[in-house]
Amino acid sequence: MTDNVIIIPTRLEASRLPGKPLKKINNIEMILHVYKAAKEADVGEVIVASPNDQINELIKSKKGLCIKTRANHKTGTDRIFEIFDKYLKKKPNVIINLQGDMPNIKPETIQYLSKYMEKNLCDIGTLSSEFKNESEINNVNNVKVLTDKPIRNNNFENAVDFFRTNDKKENGYIYHHIGIYAFTNEALLRYVRLNQTNNELERNLEQLRALDNNMKIHVGYTTFPPLSVDTEEDLNKIKRLMK
Repeated sequence: MTDNVIIIPTRLEASRLPGKPLKKINNIEMILHVYKAAKEADVGEVIVASPNDQINELIKSKKGLCIKTRANHKTGTDRIFEIFDKYLKKKPNVIINLQGDMPNIKPETIQYLSKYMEKNLCDIGTLSSEFKNESEINNVNNVKVLTDKPIRNNNFENAVDFFRTNDKKENGYIYHHIGIYAFTNEALLRYVRLNQTNNELERNLEQLRALDNNMKIHVGYTTFPPLSVDTEEDLNKIKRLMK
């Protein structure tokens, strides 16, 4: 048992791209690309959490660790908590929730977030990058994070808000949010006891539950943003990038 753990929640029932964890990129399933990066980061035990037998069998065929979870979780964080609670007995100090649809994430990116969490300065740590153009900013599939100060290399700032539509008028700095979260032990225990908030449900963004309950989220910056695959268009783009 390690002090830190990476849990990758994944399932086949994605509404916009069903079966996406098993979509192949360079003849390798997407979930295996993510699992490989997590292992190479070498920051703790890596566990895939899925309700699907196909994913379970695939990971185990590669000598990896996959634990079958309940199928009826409301959120990915609920799925990682099942592993944290039942399998890990609530022991890890830092729990990294790594999305299974970022096949080009770099191990160094995971290490960067893990190292920051060792400082114990926030409840939840996450990452962001710059938007390349207006089209990316206006794409509702790209989640935005608003911070109170500009983020630069090697520093983290407070998250003020998360949103999908680019209609924010507050004073602040907007970045492209990346779907990786690191919870402290205490933060994850608190988070799962909180009710879903109106903001979370309306925007379909779990992190708003934390902000709405005054939990501190710090956002770092990476110059190597992974592409999150949500649509067939995203899948084709990542295939070209990783060719």
